[in-house]
Amino acid sequence: MSLFTVSEARAVLRDLLPVLDRVVALRADAAELAAAVSPGGEPSGLGGLPEWKAAQAELDDLLTSVQQTGAELKGFAPLLVDFPSDLDGAPVLLCWLEGDTELSWYHRLDLGFAGRRRLA
Repeated sequence: MSLFTVSEARAVLRDLLPVLDRVVALRADAAELAAAVSPGGEPSGLGGLPEWKAAQAELDDLLTSVQQTGAELKGFAPLLVDFPSDLDGAPVLLCWLEGDTELSWYHRLDLGFAGRRRLA
């Protein structure tokens, strides 16, 4: 596992934001398409089974591209992305949550999301 400095994680996140925005849009489309193809589901203007499978495949590719940066995908709905780091000699995860405009939070490994604190 590689460690990110705060500035490195922020740079990677800037590059990932368009990917993460696409994940959010596709997640909604895939949910609607899944409902449409389920028994008794209402038809969707987005399509049917082929479109649902295509959305799933694209989501898989996008999520893989996030993980290939060294970031850790911790949540899907909402999206939660962690960047392993070290602050003042302590291992932490720099934490981005869907809706955040920048990387401003971290938490200790042993505390998880509940221990989230704002970066200085």
